[in-house]
Amino acid sequence: MSLLTIRSLAELEQFQGQELGVSEYFPITQQQINRFAEATLDHQWIHTDAERARTESPFGGTIAHGYLTLSLLPYLWGQIVRIENLKMQVNYEIESLRFNQAVMVDSEVRLRTKLLAVKNLRGIAKAQIEVTLEIKDQKKPAYSGVVTFLYHFAE
Repeated sequence: MSLLTIRSLAELEQFQGQELGVSEYFPITQQQINRFAEATLDHQWIHTDAERARTESPFGGTIAHGYLTLSLLPYLWGQIVRIENLKMQVNYEIESLRFNQAVMVDSEVRLRTKLLAVKNLRGIAKAQIEVTLEIKDQKKPAYSGVVTFLYHFAE
């Protein structure tokens, strides 16, 4: 898998309408789920109580928090595209995000991306990116939607 490197607004604009790539698969572990529960104070049993989830949950085991899977977006995005020559990057918007399917513990996920649009806001690139978090060996993705980043290029 090759990492796409973009160094300017003009370079970014060249990829409008194109799939940018797919990240490596990333494993979702119970330890990671538990640590996310600690960080967010979301200790709902479907995430943290493996025994109860095995017997009472419709999923048959624990599942990752939806927001845990969403929080992986920057890490997985960084495996697809490296934006260089930046003063700053800002997370701007999440649009039409839908959690389609629960991510079971010990599943593997990967991010698929497509650059929908780039707008020049007086030298700041507003990039709208279609994101889909795929679950290995599953037809339905964990989530899909559009995220917008603002890229403040140095030049």
